[in-house]
Amino acid sequence: MSYRSALRPQLLDGQVVIVTGAGSGIGRCTAHEVATLGAMPVLLGRKLEKLERVRDELAQDGLACSLRVMDIRDATAVREGVAAILAEHGRIDGLVNNAGGQFPSPLRDISDKGWDAVVRNNLNGGFTVMREVYQQWMEAHGGAIVNVVASVDFGMPSMGHTGAARAGMINLTQTAALEWVHRGVRVNAVAPGSIATSGMGTYNAEFQQRLKARRRQIPYQRMGTEAEVSASICFLLSEAAAYITGVVLPVDGGLRLAKHLHGVPEHQSMPAFDPFGKTVLPDFLNTPEGN
Repeated sequence: MSYRSALRPQLLDGQVVIVTGAGSGIGRCTAHEVATLGAMPVLLGRKLEKLERVRDELAQDGLACSLRVMDIRDATAVREGVAAILAEHGRIDGLVNNAGGQFPSPLRDISDKGWDAVVRNNLNGGFTVMREVYQQWMEAHGGAIVNVVASVDFGMPSMGHTGAARAGMINLTQTAALEWVHRGVRVNAVAPGSIATSGMGTYNAEFQQRLKARRRQIPYQRMGTEAEVSASICFLLSEAAAYITGVVLPVDGGLRLAKHLHGVPEHQSMPAFDPFGKTVLPDFLNTPEGN
């Protein structure tokens, strides 16, 4: 089944959009949606086989893409990779800075190596890609950048390393929005809350159960879908967001508003929006809470 975007067909017609971390999860979903909207997605990631799988999925729907293996933590690789993308496509209209990764751990147990790995990926790498895309193309031609961060307003217990990095990306988004606006570059971010993705399968069983139990804390009382994040990303990439920059758009089912003194009754009034049809979730999300 091809992607059924809620946005106007051909909204991104003729554009070239880089999607980092495009081999799975939100990046994979976003690659499908930008292609459906008429853009040429450039898939970036560290594992060729994952990128090739997404390329084949797109081809089955009659959609094209290009791909490039890249470790965004390697500044030289990013510089050379962006140059190669420009040589191939001649332009870069949009950047979805989505690549990231983390592991659950209390702060006291995070090693120097573990902290550095997450911050290099989720903050340093994101900055490097932004800088190279700006220097090599957008400074002279304009464009739109969307950084995928996280809902960090009230801290991230058990994920302090990524919380610190994502908070840094939020400030970087706002700073770049101001520094680059006179060059016609819009820089925004989406901040997903608890989103059901394939990546949750990498967490240990105890943390998986905590994620499932968190549903009761979300006013929507469900996890979000990858497509609900992708739709917000594509909106911010598009001309519909022409007068928006420096914004961090929460996609969290109202989680940031949840207060201990105001409980939300049990309900199923906010059904999921999931036009993708190819989402692959870990098994634990398909079992009853507590199992």
